[in-house]
Amino acid sequence: MSVHLPVTISHEDPPDDVLDAESSDSESDEDQTFDDWIESDNVECRSLFEERVFPSVTLALEHDRSAHGFDLQALCTSLALDFHQRTRLVNYIRKTNASPDSLRNLTPQESFFTDDEYLIPVVADDPLLQANKDKPAQPETLQEAQHRIKKLEEQLLHARTDVADLRNLIKSRLDLVDDASPAEQRKAIERDDDTHYFQSYGYDEIHAVMIQDTVRTSSYATFILTNPAIFENAVVMDVGCGSGILSMFAAKAGAKHVFAVDASDIALKAEQNIKDNGLDKVITVIRGKVEDIQLPAPYTSVDIIVSEWMGYALLYESMLDSVLHARDRFLLPGGLLAPSQCRIKFGPVEINDILKERVEFWNDVYGFKMSHMAKEIYDEALIDVIGPAALLGDVVTIKDLPLQHITARQLDFISPFSLTIGRDGMFHAFVVYFDTWFTVDGADVPTNAPVTITRVDGDGVTADVIQLKRRPSQAERKMSLGGDNAPEVQSQSAQTEPAKEETRKKEVSFSTGPRSTPTHWKQTLFLLRKPVRAKRGTTVSGSFYMQKSKENKRELDVEIHFKITKPGQEAETTETVVQMYKVR
Repeated sequence: MSVHLPVTISHEDPPDDVLDAESSDSESDEDQTFDDWIESDNVECRSLFEERVFPSVTLALEHDRSAHGFDLQALCTSLALDFHQRTRLVNYIRKTNASPDSLRNLTPQESFFTDDEYLIPVVADDPLLQANKDKPAQPETLQEAQHRIKKLEEQLLHARTDVADLRNLIKSRLDLVDDASPAEQRKAIERDDDTHYFQSYGYDEIHAVMIQDTVRTSSYATFILTNPAIFENAVVMDVGCGSGILSMFAAKAGAKHVFAVDASDIALKAEQNIKDNGLDKVITVIRGKVEDIQLPAPYTSVDIIVSEWMGYALLYESMLDSVLHARDRFLLPGGLLAPSQCRIKFGPVEINDILKERVEFWNDVYGFKMSHMAKEIYDEALIDVIGPAALLGDVVTIKDLPLQHITARQLDFISPFSLTIGRDGMFHAFVVYFDTWFTVDGADVPTNAPVTITRVDGDGVTADVIQLKRRPSQAERKMSLGGDNAPEVQSQSAQTEPAKEETRKKEVSFSTGPRSTPTHWKQTLFLLRKPVRAKRGTTVSGSFYMQKSKENKRELDVEIHFKITKPGQEAETTETVVQMYKVR
């Protein structure tokens, strides 16, 4: 879906408290969601119900409360309205001259809450469309709380009635007999986003693709196998162990014990792989969701969590939520996550070849026009590989994820961006990819930290050149740590392998961007409905919104609000374009 907003609506300067510091060069301690508004309390604001203008938003809303008995903030809170619904509400009131009395019994199901007509402002530069949640004049009273609860209970009753009516309609139309118990009925209508997800990882092919991704696998192998000082005698958890490859790396690195956790059928094959490699006394496979499992006695916690949880655009599949749950529940204070930090990158691209294959192809199929087949391509993210030549300009970070302490709530986010076109070309799409770091102490990666770019010509370590040694004996591990009383024991392979610097810790990073060797994650592309011929020096600015889909928590909803400003042009004179996408 695409919406063109007039120049009076600007997403150029989102609020400081909804921005990611890494994309705005300013720091903010608050991670925000779609519930936040811009604070504009220092500009004049017109009442919702009369022409009177007040010196600030606060005074205007206070007047509407006292003179008209209408509390905008209280209504938004009681109906749990998001940013767009609040915007529609304000514009609806102004456009229809709604009376305060007509607004007292509103429900979230009102038609105007989904009508994009009310996204267009009625009052130019209306500060109420930019205002943050106005603080109530006084705390909610008991009577107000009881009233709000009553309204919510009424909404719940209506919803239950609607469900019952729908069930009766289905029964009457299809002549179905509903013999299920109430508990079975509730279970039947519960949405299940997990079953298909876990089943998809039960097949061998997907694991072969991931293991054969040399950038991915060699990065994990290099970090684990070249850091014995970290993994020696550590208790490790592998969340989403798949084939068991990372668990076996950890065991080879000297881990005391490894718990390999997976909820899919692949756990059975992982268990056999581990036995076949003689590591079943070190690795315990636990089949189940990490949210539901218990560690076998005497273990209650772990020193290290390793996991390959990343999806398209980094957050697709929402597996990171499970990793963070495992971190909060099982990881000891001072423990380590591997990887420990990721950054989502964002930039403008020119992709002529992909457009020919995915869009223009349908214009002439053996002489037939089938362009309607490509209609939905602009509403879905494309997953494809582009080269560095496709980049039109600079790439920015739109989300920094320090995994040691980020929360699940912070994975839904809004981030501003400003991109500068570096060469003339057709601006076809935005590209999203991610960079990943494995740090030895879990410390946050500096903003300007470089990431390893693995070249296609082999300028990087690959999994097949990492020489896996047999698991050392306890005496050998003790000797490798340099103990004063270590016995004189030498590994059988010590004469043929270069000595390792056991105490030196090695940080590892990799990129999934266009400049690096392609990975199985490829890149995520968001096509513009109307490509733009961009000149060098053109600025593309706006806001990037990402959140879990309400239809399926494993999928993502993305909105990109942007305006294009040509060199020498005033940003205020350009319209804002809003495009919405699904990542699935």
